[in-house]
Amino acid sequence: MDTLEQFVDKFQSAVDFQDPVELSGTTELASLDEWDSLAALGVIVLADMEYGVTLTGEDLKKASTIGDIHALVASRKG
Repeated sequence: MDTLEQFVDKFQSAVDFQDPVELSGTTELASLDEWDSLAALGVIVLADMEYGVTLTGEDLKKASTIGDIHALVASRKG
């Protein structure tokens, strides 16, 4: 499993931000202008393709930060 920093980099690519944005594990998803259903789909695809983990929209609704998503992926990866 990637470190949190590596995951944040991949998250940034998956969400495809229009403008440069500083992200960290503590970044609140709700604070991101680009965090919408398309961004969530990108993260679901990231989890599947990079880590072989299935995430749902409900999983992402429960996550508050990028670190929460990383922890969820890590817990399911085993």
